[in-house]
Amino acid sequence: MSDTPITPEDNETAQAQASAMPIVVHAQYVKDLSFENPNAPMSLQPADKQPDVSVKVDVQARRIRQDDPVFEVLLVINAETRNDDQQLFLLELTYGGVFSLRGAAEEHLHPLVMIECPRLLFPYARAMVSETTRDGGFPPLMLQPIDFVELYRRRLAQQDPTADSEVAGHA
Repeated sequence: MSDTPITPEDNETAQAQASAMPIVVHAQYVKDLSFENPNAPMSLQPADKQPDVSVKVDVQARRIRQDDPVFEVLLVINAETRNDDQQLFLLELTYGGVFSLRGAAEEHLHPLVMIECPRLLFPYARAMVSETTRDGGFPPLMLQPIDFVELYRRRLAQQDPTADSEVAGHA
């Protein structure tokens, strides 16, 4: 801990920096969580080989109020683990957040909502996936970091260039 006293100027600087940040997190929550272990207890037995793990991630967003830049952002994670033709587990998580983006320019809303908001949600969703698989009797599934910028760019490239740029949809 530092022995340097905090001056009123330091406090004002911190408040100015906080007010300059366009993203405000109002809530984070589990919207949906499902974990299936259909072949337990047999699926919990040690296997001769590593199972196949498939993880899919999607970002969804919608404006909550048309007259206010408040958005619900959902991070949807589907993970399935198989050993040959036998499903070991299936995990589906929809982790959401409510964000305000006041002060952000209209042209910056879409990237903020589809990149920065899921980036803020990801560590919490990652922990839930790890804990849920562990509690299901398996080694924790440790999701690797996600490049939300690249995910956003790929989704933009797939979209019709004439599509409406309203902040809603998938990334």
